Amino acid sequence: MQAFMLVTFFLNLNREVFFMQDLQLTNINVIKKLIGKENFQFSKSLGQNFLINPSVAPRIAELGNATPEYGIIEIGAGIGVLTQELAKHAAKVVTIEIDKKLIPILDKTLAAHDNVKIINDDVMKIDLHKLIANEFAGMRVAVCANLPYYITSPIIMKLLEDELPIDSITVMVQKEAATRLTAELGTREVGAITVAVRYYSEPKILFNVSKGSFMPVPKVDSSVIRLDIHKGIGANEKDDNDEINRDDFFRVVKASFAQRRKTLLNSLSSGLAIDKQEVRAILGKAGIRENMRAEQLAMNDFKEIAKQI
Repeated sequence: MQAFMLVTFFLNLNREVFFMQDLQLTNINVIKKLIGKENFQFSKSLGQNFLINPSVAPRIAELGNATPEYGIIEIGAGIGVLTQELAKHAAKVVTIEIDKKLIPILDKTLAAHDNVKIINDDVMKIDLHKLIANEFAGMRVAVCANLPYYITSPIIMKLLEDELPIDSITVMVQKEAATRLTAELGTREVGAITVAVRYYSEPKILFNVSKGSFMPVPKVDSSVIRLDIHKGIGANEKDDNDEINRDDFFRVVKASFAQRRKTLLNSLSSGLAIDKQEVRAILGKAGIRENMRAEQLAMNDFKEIAKQI
């Protein structure tokens, strides 16, 4: 009797793993069955929207460096739609999911992929340098994720400012945020975060994703963007950014955009607590007109001001 029960157990276990391997995680009925079994409720505070468009995850994986030579960090696994696709192509995937209620679901949906590690934690609190050293030895590393709208900018800035040994960051974000993050300097869409993103990387929009591609349906459309990290960032190699003091550079950028309707003379004087005459002298040495506004400046303009500071 015990032998029969043991055989039945393993048959059921294998059947479940096989079932999960072929599970269509973009199928609404499958999603409802999975989350219903675990009594999962969507969290507005965590910005949870599950992908139901089957064409999106394969494109993110393809364009996000999910290849046999890469280890991939994913942020926000959901029920594992993108995770599964990344695991099919990358050497290893470490997915970081903050919602502990999703972990039992992920244990099932990712059971067939032995190259996936699930971490139940907040990416903003994780030592990503240590994670990369421990999990991706000998591999090139990239980030792929469907980011929650409410914390898009903090996550992207953490990934950039930590200067990680990664090649690219491919993320799905709110369409409006994508426009701002990838804007060309010197255009009206530019903000302080645009300059920061371009300081560390070369950004581009890969493709757009309609709001109907998610469950529940969000109020806005999304875009997938990729940030190709500049050579030297995170690798302790010198690049042209080393010519300036980084703190001074970002202090200038922040002050320039703090009151974006004002001229540089006024915004820098106010933001840096410097007398206007001194700001005039700084701008003059940098070759920049004092009546210009922050969104009109090129990257080298911000650098020149920082050098003079």
